[in-house]
Amino acid sequence: METNRLQPSAELMAMIERLVGFPTVSRDSNLGLIEWVRDYLAGMGVTSRLTYDSTGKKANLFATVGEGSRAGLVLSGHTDVVPVDGQIWDTDPFKATVVGDKLYGRGTADMKGFIANALLLVPKYLAAKTDAPLHIALSYDEEVGCIGVRSLIRDLTEMGLKTAGCIVGEPTMMQPIIAHKGTHRFRCCITGREAHSSYTTQGVNSIEYAARIIVYIRQMADRLAQLETRDYAFTVPFTTLQTGTIKGGIASNIVPKDCEFNFEARTMPGASADRMYQEIQDFAATLLPEMLRVEPNAVIAFEMLASAPGMSAEESDAIVQLAVGLSRNKPNGAVSYGTEAGLFHQAGIPSVICGPGDIEQAHRPNEFVALEQLAQCEQFMTRLVETEASR
Repeated sequence: METNRLQPSAELMAMIERLVGFPTVSRDSNLGLIEWVRDYLAGMGVTSRLTYDSTGKKANLFATVGEGSRAGLVLSGHTDVVPVDGQIWDTDPFKATVVGDKLYGRGTADMKGFIANALLLVPKYLAAKTDAPLHIALSYDEEVGCIGVRSLIRDLTEMGLKTAGCIVGEPTMMQPIIAHKGTHRFRCCITGREAHSSYTTQGVNSIEYAARIIVYIRQMADRLAQLETRDYAFTVPFTTLQTGTIKGGIASNIVPKDCEFNFEARTMPGASADRMYQEIQDFAATLLPEMLRVEPNAVIAFEMLASAPGMSAEESDAIVQLAVGLSRNKPNGAVSYGTEAGLFHQAGIPSVICGPGDIEQAHRPNEFVALEQLAQCEQFMTRLVETEASR
């Protein structure tokens, strides 16, 4: 006999359906969703501040709901989703579809289910008698390096806004997460010299020099795995490095002139990605003189593509204890993926990660969130109103 499961409200389901219907893939504009949210909030008398990227095709949204003498809480989510290219879906990825006890669609778990809950909370919060505002923060381009949230946080700093903390609604099965790793991505481009492959000494093989740097990165990763202090709250309890993509050369009988590869570091909270990045560049610099002896214009160039810090909070922190009380779940330690919480935390805004759904479903074909998870988040938001009204 089946037990009765929690079910999300019809209003919440309608809100999620609306948000999933906006195909906010990171490479495309998110303005359709952002402008709809702006208008939705304006209909309740809430003003939104939009901060655009350099193209004007993407924007963050920051809105303050209500007012009061106490510092307010921030509910934060990213509006962008990953692509569906090459993935085989059983449903339309940009149409929220219920099958059994699950809601399918791109972004249902990561993380439009949380955003929908936050937006549905607004009229309830306005109707409650609270002594603190509530802030809604929606960003762009989290999936490609936590890009948009940086200008959003800069806006908050310039405004001098005092906040009580931030809840980032990434999918955690509604369990408060208090730590995550940093994510740092880099590119290395090597320019050598072409030559006929029967005269290799007259060329500078860019792929071979790339390989030597990649081996050094692998050796650095092995060293960290052996020597870095472990934290077993993480699935992988030490900092990792890995090479993700490489391309170079045009034919097997030509010494390749150009090669580039991308690599990343997943750092433990407190570990310095800058120091590792500098060590790799220093090693590459030792290779350059022998390249220059053959090709005076040889180059090894590095570029930082994205960098987001790790986060580490304490179970005793007020924002963590609030999330524990609202979710009725104990803190569930640390996760290896990155979030925007690290940037909020770095800016002096105490943060915790807690949202509906399972991160294992994110980015995959047939992404889904369990309906019961959405209902638990809805209860979380109801308790938030009640808690703020009782203070």
